[in-house]
Amino acid sequence: MYEYEYDEFFIGGHWVAPAGDGTVEIISPATEEAVAVIPEATEADIDAAVSSARAAWDRRTWRDLYPAERGRKVLRLAEVLDSRADDIARRVTLEMGQPMALSARSQRGAIGLIRSFVDALDRIVFEERRTGPAGPALVRREGVGVAAAISPWNGPFFLSAVKVAPALLAGCSVIAKPADNTPLSGYVLAEAAAEADLPEGVLSVVPAGREAGAHLVAHPGVNKVSFTGSTDSGRKIAAVCGEQLKRVSLELGGKSAAIALDDVDIETLVPALVAGSFYNTGQACTALTRLVVHRSRYDEVVEAMAQAAKNMVVGDPLDQATQIGPLATAAQRNRVEAYIGIGKSEGARLVHGGGRPAHLPKGYFVEPTVFADVRNDMRIAQEEIFGPVLSVLPYDGTDDDAIAIANDSKYGLHGAVFTPDRARAEYVAARVESGTFTINGYVNNPAAPFGGVKGSGIGREFGAEGIDEFLEYHTINDPAAA
Repeated sequence: MYEYEYDEFFIGGHWVAPAGDGTVEIISPATEEAVAVIPEATEADIDAAVSSARAAWDRRTWRDLYPAERGRKVLRLAEVLDSRADDIARRVTLEMGQPMALSARSQRGAIGLIRSFVDALDRIVFEERRTGPAGPALVRREGVGVAAAISPWNGPFFLSAVKVAPALLAGCSVIAKPADNTPLSGYVLAEAAAEADLPEGVLSVVPAGREAGAHLVAHPGVNKVSFTGSTDSGRKIAAVCGEQLKRVSLELGGKSAAIALDDVDIETLVPALVAGSFYNTGQACTALTRLVVHRSRYDEVVEAMAQAAKNMVVGDPLDQATQIGPLATAAQRNRVEAYIGIGKSEGARLVHGGGRPAHLPKGYFVEPTVFADVRNDMRIAQEEIFGPVLSVLPYDGTDDDAIAIANDSKYGLHGAVFTPDRARAEYVAARVESGTFTINGYVNNPAAPFGGVKGSGIGREFGAEGIDEFLEYHTINDPAAA
């Protein structure tokens, strides 16, 4: 009946029967049929994972290894995952609808990201001797303890890798919690960890829903929470972590603006915006969902983006030609359709899309959608839709006017500017309030820190900075040694 069936969790390096007898069916968003079943996680399962991680931390087996040795073991994990990359890509496509061509690139990119974290170890000073007025001191950097790595449904494997790898490299014991509606790639991570022979207790993988996830966040045995998800959920997690004074990093929502200046090159802009606006069927926190265009080029850009959206292939996500797959759940499709209705009611002009594809009677599909004549005070310009919907806003006047529109947002995750004038591009890039920005493109660079400002989060991922999030300073003063 099911393509995949699991009846255990991976806790502390062992396959363990769940504490309860509930199950969760995984529904393909393309066919609306069940493709897998997994156990339903309970608080008792989370307790077992935390207990195992805590015991591993107290044994010091992993954290006392030299960083380079941890790096070698994580590289072995990456090697095993690489051998399963095609399997991971297919699972992600089945469980959340990511088009296969994108999924194959994304999962291999995640494995490459793991390797880049290992390379970044060389940039971190784990032990330093200093001398000051009070004598010598040894400044050490150590893992923060037991880390909860909570990843969402829109990038289940990639967004697990971006947390699990740096936490392991820092010396932490890690509990990975994928969303329980997209658990299949998480099971491959668990199988790879077993094959890579990580020490007992160092990694657990427990797909879980909201209640078990909240229990993990609030668990007193957890020292650090790394979360990717909605801004509303991030605020709740931050409140819990603040009350307990535990470390937290949050990669949250976005409503990123791409600015097309009056000298924009259309041939550069359009492919970048197709990727940036409709990546993963628009289910990406980094998506460039506001396009701010100088009035003198506005009609030309709107027409080009509408034609580009019209040309996109919407269909079976397992087909290599597909560019737009289904939204991940029926609830997500309903949300996107509601926002399309809001856009119309607010007076925005629908220039393409807005409906369900007529040739796809099954599946949670929505056409790539482009709105014109959008004002920045409209809800479709201010609120994260998380679907294939692009709002095109005009601006008059100077580059500073475009910057003001881009910054008029509660979010600050990503952004872009399009102009052949390098000086103007750098001027804009330096003034848009975002953690990440791209000139003439849509890029996330694994060698550089990634994260947001304002309502888009706290902390950074990627590079050495991503490992830093899981490290704590430990100062040992030794005045007698002076």
